[in-house]
Amino acid sequence: MNTIGPIGVFDSGYGGLTVLSKIISHLPEYDYIYLGDNARTPYGTRSFEVVYEYTLQSVRRLFDMGAHLVILACNTASAKALRTIQQNDLPGIDPDRRVLGVIRPSVEKVGELSVTRHVGILGTAGTVQSESYLLEIRKLFPQMHVFQEACPMWVPLVENNEFNGKGADYFVKKNVDALLAKAPRMDTVILACTHYPLLLPKIRERLPEGVTIVEQGNIVAESLKDYLKRHPEMNAKCSKKGTVKFYTTESAEKFRQTVGLFFSGDVQVEHIHL
Repeated sequence: MNTIGPIGVFDSGYGGLTVLSKIISHLPEYDYIYLGDNARTPYGTRSFEVVYEYTLQSVRRLFDMGAHLVILACNTASAKALRTIQQNDLPGIDPDRRVLGVIRPSVEKVGELSVTRHVGILGTAGTVQSESYLLEIRKLFPQMHVFQEACPMWVPLVENNEFNGKGADYFVKKNVDALLAKAPRMDTVILACTHYPLLLPKIRERLPEGVTIVEQGNIVAESLKDYLKRHPEMNAKCSKKGTVKFYTTESAEKFRQTVGLFFSGDVQVEHIHL
């Protein structure tokens, strides 16, 4: 196929916009399409089968829109659907297309940062239950000790613009304290959800001095930049006019009202059905 197209970025909601903004800052010359499945968010509490089904639908739609490369800027989708899509679906859809996630780049970064080799994961219930971070870290760094804490209230707090309120204080303290109780020697924490950077000041306040917090935006952006350098055949399929288009399965007006929490700049969004 000789056509070129934008890079697709998918998330179940708004959090992936924090990744998209970093990708654009690192690679501004490329075209991007963002698809948020806001009508069916959150994915974090859904089963593997449902997350896989919804994620595959969204990936197919981004392919139909011309993308040859899709980034799952969603930890739950990366944890519950990425490997199945890569191994089972892409060969039949188009073996030359690619779908990448956020887990592997984050884990590779932790290997560089952790000295005590005690690492914490703060994520949605779905991401924690999948044990995807645990398995990936064990594969790359078998000597590491990994401690996980599910934070089911954090995404609703962020998406309802309550991340600066007292409710956020309560739930951040509750979950961070629970993680620290499990892992007193922890020196590195992965924020394993793209919504969580909006809670970063409160998270940092609860963690001991010296604990490194791994945010995914810059890490995924740097990893994508490296990927395109190492795969010139894929880079050649990515159009480069510096455009960004946004699509949501929810109300376009509702998306416009919320997008400013996660992404700065002018946003033109369209509603689509999957």
